[in-house]
Amino acid sequence: MPRTARKKTFDAIFHVMARSISEVDLYKDNDDKKRYMSLIKKYQQLYEFKVYSYCLMDNHVHLIIDANGSDISRVMHGINFSYVQYFNKKYNRHGHLFQDRFKSKIITNERYLITVSAYIHNNPTDMIDYSTEPEKYEFSSLSVYLGLRRDPYEIVDKAFIMDLLGGTSKKAREKYLKLVYKCCDKNFNTEIEFENERTEYRSERKLLVRNYKAEDVVEFIALNMEVSKISLHMKHCRQIVRAKALIVILMRSLCNYKCSSICELLGNITQARVSKLSSIGIQLVNKDEQSRRIVEQFITCYSA
Repeated sequence: MPRTARKKTFDAIFHVMARSISEVDLYKDNDDKKRYMSLIKKYQQLYEFKVYSYCLMDNHVHLIIDANGSDISRVMHGINFSYVQYFNKKYNRHGHLFQDRFKSKIITNERYLITVSAYIHNNPTDMIDYSTEPEKYEFSSLSVYLGLRRDPYEIVDKAFIMDLLGGTSKKAREKYLKLVYKCCDKNFNTEIEFENERTEYRSERKLLVRNYKAEDVVEFIALNMEVSKISLHMKHCRQIVRAKALIVILMRSLCNYKCSSICELLGNITQARVSKLSSIGIQLVNKDEQSRRIVEQFITCYSA
């Protein structure tokens, strides 16, 4: 029976769920969960999507992802494929890890968004150690929502959902916690202290435009990094590698190009090399001020 085509749009918010095959846990220890979170961070840096909530359980994962103009299938394929490679190598195994494709459902309104987020954060109550205190579970964003810790992975945009609850941060947190508790019939410890902050949550959802042209990317990077377009086909030149890395991440994140398409555009390059250049590009943007400034200038210039 053929698969049903996935319903997706580039401006949608998705509830994403992925589950492991029945005989294997998705995460065998906390290091596995940390690796998965690091992969979410890596691909978030590449594709600029937003994460509103997350919860990693032993055999499945829940995410609320704002595509922000990106392709949700490409995002999740990158994360899950990279994780399978890590998992199989670590545990000396082969074959599938995830149960079929990841599941995704478009969130159509604000009330549904808040409800799904609360449901996701209620998941740890299925574990004995967290049955009455889900906010203490490390691999859930609930504690970040409640202001009990800073986001250790720096991936969550909690303000968007909390803003929908209105009022001060203290009131929003109290209201949200009650919603999490209402997701099941268990009794919870609700005596959690919140700081009475005067600030209010304010967040606007602005989509990242991704209709840039590949030739504009090449032209801009070549000019600003002072390399010729012909030299971009050369190998083993540090300046050329840096330029190609920035071209690749811009093509993947802002042009929504597949690796195969980038191979054709740059020529004399494999998909594995494109993947490697993506990683180099992310590192450059994170650690090299000049590279970060060039990318920001490109977005500013072509968004005007």
